[in-house]
Amino acid sequence: MSRAERNARKESQKKRRRRLIRAGNCVVVLACMILVFAYISKLSIITPEPEYVFAGGTSKNVPVYLIGIPVMDEETSDETSEQVQRDSAAEAVKVGKLVRGSSVKKLIGNKKIDGVNYCRVDNTGIEGAGDLYMKEENLVPTSDRVVQETEVYVRTPVTIYSKEKGPSIASFASKGTCLKVTGYDMLLEDGSVHKYKVEYPDGDDTAEGFVYSKYMAATRKKAEKVYNKNGVYDKVKDDKYGYELYGGKAKNLDYYPYERISIEGNEFCSNARAMYLNCAAAADPDSYVKLIRKTDCNAVVVDIKDGVLAWPARTAKEWSPKSYKTAYTSRKKYKSGIDKLKETGVYMIGRIVVFNDPVYAKDHPEDCIKYAGKSTWPSAYSRDVWEYNVRLAQEAIKEFGFNEIQFDYVRFPENAYDMSKNSKTKFRNYYGEEKGQAIQNFCFYAADQIHESGAYFSVDVFGESAYGYMTAYGQYWPGIANVADAISAMPYTDHMGVEGLWRNPYSAMKSWGKKAKKMQNYLEHPAAARTWITGYNTPYWAPTEDYGEKELKAQIKGLKEAGLKGGFIPWNVISDLGKYKQYKNIWNKN
Repeated sequence: MSRAERNARKESQKKRRRRLIRAGNCVVVLACMILVFAYISKLSIITPEPEYVFAGGTSKNVPVYLIGIPVMDEETSDETSEQVQRDSAAEAVKVGKLVRGSSVKKLIGNKKIDGVNYCRVDNTGIEGAGDLYMKEENLVPTSDRVVQETEVYVRTPVTIYSKEKGPSIASFASKGTCLKVTGYDMLLEDGSVHKYKVEYPDGDDTAEGFVYSKYMAATRKKAEKVYNKNGVYDKVKDDKYGYELYGGKAKNLDYYPYERISIEGNEFCSNARAMYLNCAAAADPDSYVKLIRKTDCNAVVVDIKDGVLAWPARTAKEWSPKSYKTAYTSRKKYKSGIDKLKETGVYMIGRIVVFNDPVYAKDHPEDCIKYAGKSTWPSAYSRDVWEYNVRLAQEAIKEFGFNEIQFDYVRFPENAYDMSKNSKTKFRNYYGEEKGQAIQNFCFYAADQIHESGAYFSVDVFGESAYGYMTAYGQYWPGIANVADAISAMPYTDHMGVEGLWRNPYSAMKSWGKKAKKMQNYLEHPAAARTWITGYNTPYWAPTEDYGEKELKAQIKGLKEAGLKGGFIPWNVISDLGKYKQYKNIWNKN
């Protein structure tokens, strides 16, 4: 081998040694990295980051437990304390609760007691109690899984909505019905559900809709139980007329206390000194505005719909084209009138005549009671009629800023008794309700939707509804006063069926008022009794008595002495300005 070849071989060997050294160094570095990574991983296994989860369950509150701390009576002796300690170590004692949906820090240190897994938690807001635990089943990874109900039962007859929001009606469920829960819309601040998404029967199939959870109960037993606090059920179950009127039974209505709401920025008028204006007066109110400014009148009732629609509402264009085409005045003129009235600072009440609507009847005879070959009165059983009127109310609230919607003619026709005796009458009773039930169920639906639109809800009733029985046309005072914010009866002195009673308006109104007050007392939190009084000369068919300031003040006095202090509204169908000026002092506070 030549010298040159030996030198080349040596150089090649040196390069190979250098490569091996570099490779060895890489292996060492890699090994160190692996060891470091393993060490860090080992540390993370030993001390993991806390996991945040959510408190879930089948009710608005989720229980929190204490485990391993003795719960002793003050008189427990020292000799027995060791035994108590041992017993308590194997027990989970409920020491508080969390609002469903709350975020919770899940810690290490789970325990199992009597087959139930408990997870150690933090962020419960319960201080000074030691280690706290929640059942593993009550801790869920995402907020959309916190509601764990699988079925609910109808406690108060309930409208099923086709959509999460809005008044669209899909169906109806009666008391005691079981509904399968498939979801929910949102949780309220107290952890309760606003609306459940549920399955309901739809012919031979099932469909999904939404129901307010406030009308639901967790068990069938609770749902079917009648509400009897204040003895209300004991009172109503005996209320009946001398013979069958076909209006239904008072005991079949719902008396569970309805929520009394307070709308921010809209104070309810609990003691009204109100003036009524029909469509014509509302559209051109200048003279009435002058009168209001000279008195202490604090509320005005204006017509939205009474046969004729006040303005061509978009709702009517879709639901009742004939009402849309025959509207009294333009939206611009109507709004101008409403704005002028609002400038006086009065509480604005929009009046809608609901089931006595001959114009809607021409558009939709299929929604009307068919009697003696005619279909002119929309049925209180018809959900399309419900939805049309509520949608109209919502449009009025949005467009004109009404503080309250007052529904009139919330009933079946005056001759409902004769209609019911005739087997050929078609009431369109799809859900098998009694007349009184249909009226109350409509009130539940209307109140919910109007409240969510930012206004209060009131109902006009005949004076007869306070007489202690279900009327033939479906009105029963406690059933409506339990739902509405205000109930406005119409005990006109020439409508009471006693000849000449109108000559003594004070005694007539006081006598009726006592009956109404008795009905009010059935309930724990009844609607404000805001009464329509006679504001025209009587009797209406052949006036002989001039009703002025004296006669109207006498009626107001009778109501107050009977215990009805929700205020008054003089009824005068033509909104007679001359009459209003004649008795203008009735609106003053003193």
